[in-house]
Amino acid sequence: MTITIKTVSTSPFEGQKPGTSGLRKKVKVFTETNYTENFVQCILDANGASLAGSTLVVGGDGRYFCKEACELIISICAANQVSRLLVGQNGILSTPAVSSLIRRNKTLGGIVLTASHNPGGPDNDFGIKFNCENGGPAPDQFTNKIYELSTKISQYRIVEGLEIDISKIGVNKFDVGGKEYTVEVIDSVADYVLLMKEIFDFDKLKDFVSGKSRGGNPLKMRIDSLNGVTGPYVNEIFLNCLSATKESVVHTTPLPDFGGLHPDPNLTYAKDLVDAVRAGDYAIGAAFDGDGDRNMIIGHKAFFVTPSDSLAVIGHYLECIPYFQKNGVTGLARSMPTASAVDLVAKSLGKEIFEVPTGWKYFGNLMDAGRLCLCGEESFGTGSNHIREKDGIWAVLAWLSIMQHTGKSIEDICVEHWRKYGRNYFTRYDYEECDLAPCNDMMSTLEKTITDPGFVGKEFSAGGKKYTVKLGDNFSYNDPIDKSVSSKQGLRITFTDGSRVVMRLSGTGSSGATVRLYIDSYEKDNVLGQASDMLKPLIDIALEISKLPTFTGRNAPTVIT
Repeated sequence: MTITIKTVSTSPFEGQKPGTSGLRKKVKVFTETNYTENFVQCILDANGASLAGSTLVVGGDGRYFCKEACELIISICAANQVSRLLVGQNGILSTPAVSSLIRRNKTLGGIVLTASHNPGGPDNDFGIKFNCENGGPAPDQFTNKIYELSTKISQYRIVEGLEIDISKIGVNKFDVGGKEYTVEVIDSVADYVLLMKEIFDFDKLKDFVSGKSRGGNPLKMRIDSLNGVTGPYVNEIFLNCLSATKESVVHTTPLPDFGGLHPDPNLTYAKDLVDAVRAGDYAIGAAFDGDGDRNMIIGHKAFFVTPSDSLAVIGHYLECIPYFQKNGVTGLARSMPTASAVDLVAKSLGKEIFEVPTGWKYFGNLMDAGRLCLCGEESFGTGSNHIREKDGIWAVLAWLSIMQHTGKSIEDICVEHWRKYGRNYFTRYDYEECDLAPCNDMMSTLEKTITDPGFVGKEFSAGGKKYTVKLGDNFSYNDPIDKSVSSKQGLRITFTDGSRVVMRLSGTGSSGATVRLYIDSYEKDNVLGQASDMLKPLIDIALEISKLPTFTGRNAPTVIT
């Protein structure tokens, strides 16, 4: 077999600017001539001199175009002096698994093929992101470099004549320009399962799930992979390792279009799971997104655990997990829009609490510095310092560990937590495809209102509730590790009782803008109320202060989470 390196002339594409989680576009965009090749070449070039002789991890969530993109990356890496690739079988690797492989093998990084919770299929979305040597998403400095290169690219390098079957596990060696190039197709699941066994007590969990420690009654679970990447991991962990019944897992075959399911684990898109758990006698239900980093937890009769509460409860019980017994508990953290329930846990434990901008990469510096061990986002992401990504399956195993440790149901665990700490009732309102100009005016006007010195101390009343302003600002984050500053991350109003209103604006272009309104209403004593009732006074106040209906012309949100 003759392998030749070919240099292909190309020209830049507009808009190849990676976001918080890489570059996401429609499949039809990625399959345009040279589009994917350009972006991959820019990722490699952004690594500079460290690329030559390096090892990279490659894999993705199995969505449409994943396998083809994986094979393309193999050929481009060969032409760019990469020495070794670790490639998931059939191009399959969950995002948490990629992070683990990078860290365990001390590679330069990894190329992850995913659009996360976005729909899949030929008419839907695809994505590519780069994770750095710590296993986490590339920081702004790196992604800005990728973008700069993408605006100037004039050629990319690729090999011809390299043939490899990525459906077969094994080591493939090639001579490329007189240098050995190794492509190791690996079991997509094995490394991640090993990591989970290092973190959790699988013997205890197996006795709990199989029923051995429960009088012979297997735990009734419904774990839904939504035909995303987690299917093979779920089968191995829950069926083979923990001896759950076969009926405990559903939709475990990764499909290019996710079988028509929307791979976003929330009450709207995982409705089949919610309905099944509500109608059945299940102790726990869980769902994951397309690439396996997000999770939703529900209890008996579909008792919903908000991501903010999930983070706080796990934080309270960390020391029942062997990993934290061994390594200790350091700081806790959340994204700024996430309800501040975990702050109360950190205070009780005497640990640092960090509030960072939206985006998992902001947690990485704190973890690498040894100051953070647990973090989460309101958008259904939870994780710890075992990797540098959020991790859906890890979160479910953490909840099973807490259930086993306490002997209590999910609802009882949450109620007990609220009675100890109080309850942060939380919701997010999304107003999608709004006209951009009035939204910008709204944000500008609101910022002036809440940053006026006279705003602090003002009182607002609605529905018999009274709130006094403690703080109003446009959130800015000063990274305590690298001293970088991330400004204008969202408008934030904090009240003296700990309740908060947050508003952020995202999205531009022909589809307009999305306004996100977050309501975090704290109650010390009334912890068993209906969330919709308890949140209404603060929602009314938020709409009054922001004048959102006036600026957007909307009387109701598009989506409520």
